[in-house]
Amino acid sequence: MGMVKLRESHDEGELAIIKSLLDANDIVYFVQNEHFGSLYPGAALQFNTRVLMVDESDALKAEILLRELDRPTLEENDQR
Repeated sequence: MGMVKLRESHDEGELAIIKSLLDANDIVYFVQNEHFGSLYPGAALQFNTRVLMVDESDALKAEILLRELDRPTLEENDQR
């Protein structure tokens, strides 16, 4: 099967967390532009976007894992 796009990120911290989650769940991934983006620190420009790719067979499992990252925290809910 081929690789499909899971997510784009400009944030090194977010990318590290996502990679850790995928590693812990034995999901094979590839980060397109992983090291290129770090050549240009500062503003998140179009060319320093990292594209996280996963195998098609793992895409649903990976998306379910990452849903938890997108959920607001209790603190964020209190601020609304």
